[in-house]
Amino acid sequence: MSDAQALLQRAVALRDLQDTAGALEAILAAAKLAPDDANVALGVAQVSFEAGQPAAGLYARAAELSPARIDLQRSRATALAAERRQDEGEALLEQVLGENPAWIDGHRCLCGMRATAGDGDFARSFAAAIARDPSNFGLRMAWFHVLATAKDWDAARHVIADAEAALGERQASLLGKLFIASESGEAASDPALFDKVEHVQDVGLDLARVRHFLRGGQIERARDVCVRHMGTPAMRAFWPYLSFAWRLLGDARAEWLDGGMRDVRSFDLDFTVAELHELAGTLRRLHTMQQPWHEQSVRGGTQTERPLLLRIDPVIANARAKIETAVRLYIDDLPHADPSHPLLAAPRGRFLFAGSWSVRLRPGGFHAVHTHPMGWISSALYVAVPDAAKLGTPPAGHLQFGAAPLELGLAVKPYGEVVPKPGKLALFPSTMWHGTVPFDDGERLTIAFDVIPNMKA
Repeated sequence: MSDAQALLQRAVALRDLQDTAGALEAILAAAKLAPDDANVALGVAQVSFEAGQPAAGLYARAAELSPARIDLQRSRATALAAERRQDEGEALLEQVLGENPAWIDGHRCLCGMRATAGDGDFARSFAAAIARDPSNFGLRMAWFHVLATAKDWDAARHVIADAEAALGERQASLLGKLFIASESGEAASDPALFDKVEHVQDVGLDLARVRHFLRGGQIERARDVCVRHMGTPAMRAFWPYLSFAWRLLGDARAEWLDGGMRDVRSFDLDFTVAELHELAGTLRRLHTMQQPWHEQSVRGGTQTERPLLLRIDPVIANARAKIETAVRLYIDDLPHADPSHPLLAAPRGRFLFAGSWSVRLRPGGFHAVHTHPMGWISSALYVAVPDAAKLGTPPAGHLQFGAAPLELGLAVKPYGEVVPKPGKLALFPSTMWHGTVPFDDGERLTIAFDVIPNMKA
């Protein structure tokens, strides 16, 4: 093995451990020894991007060395947007999509960039691609999914209708129509809506079924769909809905699963006023978007793009160190292990950040009630919050647990809440429903992250 390849492997290992500084040092040393190695060039771009360094030019170099990999152009476009060069990023994706109209990931990336820039016609690239490739049913359904995620129900219906007019009804389009009928409210009260596809086994369809059954008062049916995923990786997405079913049915296992506020803890981290002020300034500079992604819980605010806590920045590193200390205390203080429980079954050794970001809410902003099915432990660290007089009447601006998403219309009350305060970190199970109450005025600036066990430790 060459020295360059050894350094590349070291960089990969350090990146897996989330030692960004060490990974960057190793991959840059590899690049000096092998400047034309495609894998090394990609490593330089990826680690630099995660470190918070300029990476668009580095992705361009990686793409030059691997011209067949159009996914590198998507990464380059994302890096351009992060460097406040949104127009260049869009133009790059438009160019590549002009040559590869069936590139679904490219369309999705471009749609996301346009939506977060406040472009109302964010999905227009699909129309041009379908005009060139009208028989591509998968491309049409990808267009539908982008619109459905944005809850643009009329446009989503139109895409489905056009697809079926051109190519006939298929299972994917039928499921799309059922999804719209349920989630838009059009047929939310129809108890038999999903009966015609009872034979179809699909995790995404089961989630749609569960939501429809809960919304329509078919609680036992919702429970039964959740239970059949027990023991599978997909169950993490169903635990939150099973919690509702058990609560509504008066099943004691709801207490076993959620325990009310049992597993919600708050920590006052030892930030000085000056440290919080500097951290807030750093975070504000990272909020380059105008609107949130459609698939996120943010309403009336923005969310950052890169993995926040992996950035090489002394201000971020200081915050990360304080966070890691609190997470360690939270894990060490968990109740006894329970091999069937989504929080208590996990190993309690080393942990990793599955994602980390900042949210900046404007006056009237809030988080819709949601969960984090990809995480184990989730969080909210308050960096700046409005004065009490600006928040509005309590519980304005508070973080609530255990309430239901409004669109489900369920008669469940919150378990409790956390009152925001600069320097306070709330930690809780990723499967627990949580959301925030809108506030009147001011700015609410937070850091959030998901933690997962390091299974390689």
